[in-house]
Amino acid sequence: MMQNQTKGIWKVIAASSVGTLIEWYDFYIFGSLATVIASQFFPKTNPTAALLSTLATFAAGFIVRPFGALVFGRLGDLIGRKYTFLLTLIIMGGSTFAIGLVPSYESIGFAAPIIVLVLRLLQGLALGGEYGGAATYVAEHAPPDKRGYFTSWIQTTATLGLFLSLGIILITRHSLDADLTKSITKFNDWGWRIPFLVSIILVAISIYIRLKMKESPLFAKLKDEGKISVNPLKESFTHRSNLKMVLLALFGATMGQGVVWYTGQFYAQSFIENVCKIDFEQSRTILIWAILFATPLFVVFGKWSDRVGRKWIMLTGMMLAIITYRPLFNQLVIISDTKNKTELVEQKEIKNSLSPIGNTGNSVRKQTTNYFFKEGIKITEVKTDTVYTDPGKTTIKPDIKISKLLNTSNYWMMIGIVFIMIVYVTMVYGPIAAFLVEMFPTKIRYTSMSLPYHIGNGIFGGLTPFIATLLTTIYTADKLVGLYYPMIIAAVCLLIGLIYITNKIDPDVTD
Repeated sequence: MMQNQTKGIWKVIAASSVGTLIEWYDFYIFGSLATVIASQFFPKTNPTAALLSTLATFAAGFIVRPFGALVFGRLGDLIGRKYTFLLTLIIMGGSTFAIGLVPSYESIGFAAPIIVLVLRLLQGLALGGEYGGAATYVAEHAPPDKRGYFTSWIQTTATLGLFLSLGIILITRHSLDADLTKSITKFNDWGWRIPFLVSIILVAISIYIRLKMKESPLFAKLKDEGKISVNPLKESFTHRSNLKMVLLALFGATMGQGVVWYTGQFYAQSFIENVCKIDFEQSRTILIWAILFATPLFVVFGKWSDRVGRKWIMLTGMMLAIITYRPLFNQLVIISDTKNKTELVEQKEIKNSLSPIGNTGNSVRKQTTNYFFKEGIKITEVKTDTVYTDPGKTTIKPDIKISKLLNTSNYWMMIGIVFIMIVYVTMVYGPIAAFLVEMFPTKIRYTSMSLPYHIGNGIFGGLTPFIATLLTTIYTADKLVGLYYPMIIAAVCLLIGLIYITNKIDPDVTD
């Protein structure tokens, strides 16, 4: 009997995980391509403003996730878990595919970023209903004393979705042309659309799998007994005892967990690429290797939480992040520092005559590419001087882009640093699904756990890359100033969690 039960739960986990993995992939492919998307859907005259606009659009998907949690959480508690997160999968897949079809800013102007923003909002709404359904569905199939272990497999899908998005980006980038330079040019022009478009195949497979799933046994039992909630929103947020649990889940757990998740993975990659100026491909493979090594720890900490409780594992992860973020990110800066570069290896110059400006004057673009080598780092410095000439007036607009290629030892040092940060992610995220499920009764669980999760992750966590990047553009003297946001949020959450969260595991919350 026990063997059949275990076999059944693995089928449930596999079916739930595949769909959730695809949804995370769809959601994060946008962030993984932020620098490329910035040049496609926003004016190219100000690259920094374009990147911030792209990150703001990326963050918009997070901001609406709580609304998705309310809409789809209510549906999940009224009609069931299975069909609700089947619907979210279809919305997510369709929106992601459509982003790959949107014309560029040069083709349709400001309509391009507006359309992308709308599609990004649909992605956020869909994800708002997906995670709570998947976590609830698995937890309600799991034996009470193994909820942490079994739900931790769902927790791996968020990081693996990011891993999959990075992997498909790199595979696409390399497969477009045998010549790497031409391949990169093709990818930046149109190849970036491929990862969005291929997602529709993955979604179709996942829909087929989910159609074969059965309803959660606990929800099915409630439905048969006529005990499902008539108004899940009202019961979740107007009953004082349940509202207290919602607020505690948000301010004592998910808020801090969210900023640790997005700092250790998204902001780390953005920081390595945009602040440390590491090569596009290396900045992504650094994260890929770190994710690969750290992902099994989601299951380790989830299983451990069944024995020792969820509280101390999650709060320890937050505390370590607060203490070590600045030293860890500072080490990334030190590794990539090439301030005293002196050895010029090669220099190339290219001059291009550009189109005339109006009826008078013209412009000439002079591009100088310098290759330096310093302490195991190869630096490519591309300086583009665009000389605009009008009668009696000459204007020069310089644009300098730097890309650094790390040697093997520096490369693996960065992987090690990011790995440490993702270990913190596994500590705060591995046990949290079981933690949230056990806080709320079955009949309003989907709604009650989804809202604090998506406010904590979607708003506090999802805004991390944007706010941190914005802070570095305002306070340019301190490259690490962006870290104050996640550190302060995590510290507030740590304090509230220490005082108010109990470490007692309630394995049998069903009504």
